Amino acid sequence: MTRPNVLVLMTDDHAAWASGAYGNTELRTPTLDHLAETGVRMGNAFTPTPVCSPARACFWTGRLPSQHGVHDYLAEADPEVAAVPWLAGETTLAERFRDAGYVTGLSGKWHLGGADSAPDGFDYWYAQSAPVARPQGYETPWLRAAATTGGYDRHAITDHAVEFLRNRPDDRPFFLFVGHVATHSPWLGHPERLVAPYRTAAFRDIPDDVTYPFGRLTSESVYGTRADPRAALAQYYASVTEIDEQVGRLLDELDTQRLRADTLVVYASDHGLNTGHHGIWGKGNGTHPYNMVEESIRVPMILSQPGAVLGGQVRQEMVTHLDLAATLLDHAGIAPDDADRLPGRSFRDLCLGKAIADWPDAVFGEYGDLRMVRTARHKLVRRPGGPCELFDLAADPRETVNLFADPAHTGVVDDLTARLDAYFGRYADPVRSGLRVRDLPRHNSEEAWRDDGAEHAILLEPTWLTTLE
Repeated sequence: MTRPNVLVLMTDDHAAWASGAYGNTELRTPTLDHLAETGVRMGNAFTPTPVCSPARACFWTGRLPSQHGVHDYLAEADPEVAAVPWLAGETTLAERFRDAGYVTGLSGKWHLGGADSAPDGFDYWYAQSAPVARPQGYETPWLRAAATTGGYDRHAITDHAVEFLRNRPDDRPFFLFVGHVATHSPWLGHPERLVAPYRTAAFRDIPDDVTYPFGRLTSESVYGTRADPRAALAQYYASVTEIDEQVGRLLDELDTQRLRADTLVVYASDHGLNTGHHGIWGKGNGTHPYNMVEESIRVPMILSQPGAVLGGQVRQEMVTHLDLAATLLDHAGIAPDDADRLPGRSFRDLCLGKAIADWPDAVFGEYGDLRMVRTARHKLVRRPGGPCELFDLAADPRETVNLFADPAHTGVVDDLTARLDAYFGRYADPVRSGLRVRDLPRHNSEEAWRDDGAEHAILLEPTWLTTLE
């Protein structure tokens, strides 16, 4: 059997709610809608951690933050942070695929340290972690005509992904990761042709919530100033449509090369985002202490390969990035020799239209020393020293009533706490556990939660490594 190619598209800050495929009635996302209609849409997909670096580390390693040790976003401009080999000792998906004979590449956001050179496992490397201008004099081996492009370079990530597809060795299957960043703050400067239709939008899919009882409560308190939320929303919506266009370019390239039927295409996001939901602008670190509200943890997750997965499905089983990593390996016929250390489970059979009778009925997450367990009905959030939360999502989907101290729910709290302790007791590394995050290498400044938007941009020349020379 011919091994499938794998193309993973992972955006930054693209919440599940911000897509037509997930019910948004105003956003224009025809490419993603097409993928969902012809592929498998996971209706209950979650990130293990609602912030960039640890979420991405979970995907790449298939392991929890309390295993891989990345617990917050990495301020890569800080020499102290940049000096840490954050994934030392971990085996990434890139390594697993390359060891299995795949040619591997990344174009876009990495955000796990060491982006000035390709980590182990990559044959092709182009890192861009923010939508910034190319510096004057910038050149690539192939795009010299674009060497001095100024302004917001919207297409570089896709350009280099296409370059990978056109220049890869054709005697091996490929694994390509494309990390789009347009949906990340600051939400401004997107093409007016995309922004204009949203300037008069009702934004009716954003609930008029009561304010979440923590931390940053006004739009002006996140990412500098947000004096005009409607303008920010129009820009955010435009950024989603912009990424949708770029995804379309890659699907067109697969069609041109007659690779579509041989390629599993996955669209996902590292975590969600609130744009006024619960009174929050931001994700898990949009409040202090950090939060696990639904909009922070729910992500889009769509898988499509004509003829190889059963299209037209919407699966309601709860899955995370850990399960996605396991599914990609399973689909490629790669069996990890350390499966006992990987909490995720393949849902490939679900994509084939088969039931998995013993699929877990809960997902788990963490952010620093915060830990969460979510079932179909309840969500328990525990923080050492408090505050802790229990929400009945069936009766209170907007998470407005904290039942943690309600005597009538003591049994639920005890049961979910036991499940939480058992899960982390099985998988957490005592040295890298989030419960001792303050003793681990520093990820960012002590006051980083006050300025989460100041993530560092790394823009590098794409590099074919010696394995392909």
